[in-house]
Amino acid sequence: MKGWSRWIADGLFPRNTNPRSTNPHDANPHGTDPHGVLPALLIPLALVTGLVDAVSYLGLGRVFVANMTGNIVFLGFALAGDPYLSKWASPLALASFVTGAWSAGQVTRRMGEARRAFAAATTVHAALVAAALVVALLAGHEGAGARAALIGLLGCGMGLQNASVRGLAVPDLTTNVLTTTLTGLAADVPGRAAFRRFVSIVAMFLGALAGAALHLTVGPVPAVAAALVLLTSIALIAHRHSRHPT
Repeated sequence: MKGWSRWIADGLFPRNTNPRSTNPHDANPHGTDPHGVLPALLIPLALVTGLVDAVSYLGLGRVFVANMTGNIVFLGFALAGDPYLSKWASPLALASFVTGAWSAGQVTRRMGEARRAFAAATTVHAALVAAALVVALLAGHEGAGARAALIGLLGCGMGLQNASVRGLAVPDLTTNVLTTTLTGLAADVPGRAAFRRFVSIVAMFLGALAGAALHLTVGPVPAVAAALVLLTSIALIAHRHSRHPT
């Protein structure tokens, strides 16, 4: 058990055994990861992605709120005449995501510090998911108005998440899109980078599995609530870490 815990810790919080190394994946020369607890915070964010994309795809008309590549493809299918895909859901998700990403970029530039911006963006993301939870509780998810509100709120939150995580520049840990992660995992030499990529993939899979199971059995509310709990916890830790990074 101790060996497994050490392996996981080394993968998430690597120590640089070669102070002269110029490899960007290495930690700093003092033997600690300069990103601190941030790698561990990104793993539950990948879970959040799986949870909300399960709800959006299964419950909001075959649309993603985190995976914008899928929405571009879905929009093409819908415009070509696919009767099972909405012509407005994908554009709304894209617009909402871009709005969230733009907002996160503005916050990062004004604050001038990526960790503080990440904490602020995660807090706003949690607020947006809380609003989505209220919509799901009061209006459900089947009406066009409720679906539009949920897509807009969740999509904006995921845009905030993706842009703020990008600003952190934590290597080999992604929370939204896994195509490049899978490519690197398959093509590169195994090592700590591969471990982080593998963890991202597993976390998003488990989030999607849990989100789909909850949605298909009891509806979207529990999955959205679970995402809110995770985001709130991450925001609290991120705020504390941004004030005391060591």
